Amino acid sequence: MARPTIEQVMMQVARTMAQRSTCSRLNVGAVIAKDGRIVSTGYNGAPAGMPHCPPRDQHDQPCEAAIHAETNAIVYAARAGIPTAGATLFCTHAPCAPCARLVAASGVNKVFYGDTYRSERGLEELAFLGIETEHLP
Repeated sequence: MARPTIEQVMMQVARTMAQRSTCSRLNVGAVIAKDGRIVSTGYNGAPAGMPHCPPRDQHDQPCEAAIHAETNAIVYAARAGIPTAGATLFCTHAPCAPCARLVAASGVNKVFYGDTYRSERGLEELAFLGIETEHLP
């Protein structure tokens, strides 16, 4: 059996983190890594202490309580005092535009994503900001 690349392993960890998602619309996971080591993880859902997102059949609009996986990973790193400058983000889905801006502001310099998001605006903003992106299905 061939040994998986570090990028494949990190993406698998992001997929595992997505299983913790409390969002009923889409399960997303994220991993921030530096020098081949995980420094933070996140998944989408309501903040601790808030009710989880309602079941999908009870709403047709996006959940307004959920925090996106990338944001949760970046915020945890900030709260724990873990620098993200020069880090790489692995995310099960391409970042939305607001998350792309947060990724850029955090100093992450490369993003691997598994699936495209319903809008490619986030990827466009990352490219405009000089942040390398790579599709890793």
